Formats: sequence, C-alpha cells, structure tokens
Amino acid sequence: MMSPGANSREPENVPVILLAGASGYVGGRLISLLENQPLLLRCLARNPDKLRPLVQEAAQIVRGDVLDPASLIEAMRGVDTAYYLVHLMSGSKDFEKEDRQAARNFAEAAKRARVRRLIYLGGLGDSSDMRLSPHLRSRHEVGQILRESGVETIEFRASLVIGTGSLSFDLVKSLTDRLPVMLCPRWLTTPTQPIAVDDVLAYLLAAKDLPPGESRIFEIGSPDVTTYGGMIREYARQKGLRRWLISVPVLTPYLSSLWLALVTPAAFEVGRHLIEGLKNPTVVRDRTALEVFSIRPIGIQEAIQKALACVNE
Repeated sequence: MMSPGANSREPENVPVILLAGASGYVGGRLISLLENQPLLLRCLARNPDKLRPLVQEAAQIVRGDVLDPASLIEAMRGVDTAYYLVHLMSGSKDFEKEDRQAARNFAEAAKRARVRRLIYLGGLGDSSDMRLSPHLRSRHEVGQILRESGVETIEFRASLVIGTGSLSFDLVKSLTDRLPVMLCPRWLTTPTQPIAVDDVLAYLLAAKDLPPGESRIFEIGSPDVTTYGGMIREYARQKGLRRWLISVPVLTPYLSSLWLALVTPAAFEVGRHLIEGLKNPTVVRDRTALEVFSIRPIGIQEAIQKALACVNE
C-alpha cells in the first residue's frame, strides 16, 4: 500500500519511476536528483516510515520487499522505468541465493507490469574468470536475470565507489585513519578503477533517457587505474598522514577480513565479502559508455578530494 502522504492521484503524462534500494548509499543519493526531474518518484521500502522523512511529500512510498513477490504488484503498477539498486549481502546467510531470488521476483513483476526499462548497478570483473569472487559473480548473475526477463535492462558495472558513506571507500578511510602501519596482503596490488559517486549518479540518471533499444552493459570508471594500496596512499597524502604499508603475501582474504573487523566491527560480514572480491581485477575493458554518454568521470585524486570535503562540511 502507498504510505500516508503519497499522492493518491498520479499526474498525467508524467512517467512513474520506481526506485528499489532507496535506503542504500547510491539509492539515497539518487532520490533528490530524481525529485528534481519531471516525473513521479515511487520508492519501494520494507519500512515506509523510516524512508518518508528522506523524500519530498510528492514522492510515493510503497511497502514491499524484493523477496516477497506479492508485495511488488502494487509497486510496479504504471511504472515506466525501475531502478534496481538492491544488494543483500548484509544480514543474509546465503546472499547469492537471496540475490538470485530477489532479482527474479523483481524482473517477473516488471515484465507483468510491462515496465519499459530496468536500470541496475552491478560490479566490474571478468565474467569468464573461474576465480571470480562470490560477490562479483552474484552481481553479474543479477544483471543476467534482469536481462533474461525480456524487459530492456541497462546494467552499469563499477568498481569501488568513492564517496563518504560508500562502504568500500569507508573501509579504505577507516584503515588509513586508524592504522599507521599496515600489514598488506597481495590483494592491495590488484588493479582497480574506482569512480566518484557523483559520476555513478550521473550515469544512472542519464540511463532513463536513453532511446529505446536492446539491453546493454556499460562498464564505468574514472580515467585512472590504480590499486587499493594506491588508494590508501593517495588518501593518506591528502590527509597529511604518514602510513607504512608492509607486504605480507600469506595474509589471506579471510584473515584480512578479521583484520578489518578490528577497525570496523559493524561492517565485518559485508566487508568480508567485499575483500574476497579484491583479488579480482576490476577495471574497465569496454569503453562504450564514453561513446554513448557525454559524462566524463573525474580522476581519483579529485574524487577523494571531494569526498574529504564532504566529511569536513
């Protein structure tokens, strides 16, 4: 059901945009951008009362859960474009299974409601790599499930998102802020191509206005290829911190996650899954996004600078 305060009558000739994952980092940032456009924003929420203060009065909030197919019927009614920004790593014993089921539920509901387009944010990584981490493998599988529904799907694949509030970036920030000396596993030398959160949002927003066509995958990233060690060094440089990184090849991803738990205990489980993915290179191999979109992502140095400026505001 629609939450109290939502419009009971929908404006004519204005597309209805559904946002699933509005309480997440990227979804939460996307809300205000969508609210400034000529559309009706509808958010899917398990707890509408928590989300209501974060959106304008004109926005609709529908109580629903991606793991409950019946709850998606009302949410999809009259929807033109649906954003799927849902990850179930937190609080799930088998996040791959739940991510798979949630994507199927959402895709099937979208197909039945004749939704025009799905927009999804996944992760970079080589799908043909047999050593791809469960986290990245699940991200790719979700995109495939959405595409197989027959609803046109725009999938963006990104690496670490640089911005205050991004779990991946906050892990880098916490480690660098709190540990003057770091015993560094080999995954700190894995190539990665992070992207600023504002650039991710720009891509997501632009995707809804693409001309109709087939489902597509766009790999997005900053112009810079670095490593997680490089991220730590650049963050430390901008903060004026002296940090020593000592390579310890035998430090496994699991032991690394225990090490992270000392720094950010609340994020241990999600952090463990993220770290398992750090052994896989996450770089842009297909630059089609630069041809299709006018967006030109900023470099890592500027992205970290903007993230730090937000912290200091």
